[in-house]
Amino acid sequence: MLNNFGYRLRSVLLILLMMVIAGCATTGPGKSPETIAPPPEEIASSDGWWFAKFRMRWPAEDQANWHWDLLIAHKIVAPVLEQYQDRIRLWRFHRRASRNGGGHQFSFIFYASAETAYQVFNMLRSNELLPEMKSAGMIIKDLYDNPDKITKPRIEDSSDASWPPSIQKNWPYFIMGASQMWLNLISETIADMPNPDSPLSLQENEEHYKKANAAITALWQEEGQHAFLHHLSALFGYRPIIFLDKRMLKF
Repeated sequence: MLNNFGYRLRSVLLILLMMVIAGCATTGPGKSPETIAPPPEEIASSDGWWFAKFRMRWPAEDQANWHWDLLIAHKIVAPVLEQYQDRIRLWRFHRRASRNGGGHQFSFIFYASAETAYQVFNMLRSNELLPEMKSAGMIIKDLYDNPDKITKPRIEDSSDASWPPSIQKNWPYFIMGASQMWLNLISETIADMPNPDSPLSLQENEEHYKKANAAITALWQEEGQHAFLHHLSALFGYRPIIFLDKRMLKF
């Protein structure tokens, strides 16, 4: 009788111990984000173009959620630009939403060393907002170049190959300034909203950036002709340009 009691007692203690271990494993810290492998030593200091792409959900019957681009740019990419501003020579944003061209995608493109790309990608992937947006089904995939290999080493290598070489080499400087202005407009618009520094849920953040997108779109529509196109035209002596429909316009 005593031996049976001892056996049952040991069995109960063993079960309790296993439950404690399982509980610790369940309530422990979440899985850390995967990291990009560091580049080989022989190319670590070499420069090239690097792409980080964020593909968004876009059901066939819906309009693209353009305000998600602003949320990614300001909350995920902007901290990286602040951290590595002295090591990123050129950068820009690229936005698209095409049914026959890969869907809705926001890209952060930058020119830096392979070592910097490795660090930038890991910082992007560790941003706490990224898994939130993915869990909510907003971002369906995030893609990063492999810093093991530089495929675009020249300044002109990320420009449109159909352009004249002189434009290919210098366009990255133009679009970086435009991207910086757009990012600054986002920052200032968000800062003007009530309690800009208070913690927000993902839904609250989405509403803020939806309003910011509407405000910046209005600025573009109301002021873009003079503030952007007219002054760009002035740099080129107000000479007319040929549009796709073969019309010549001045701004």
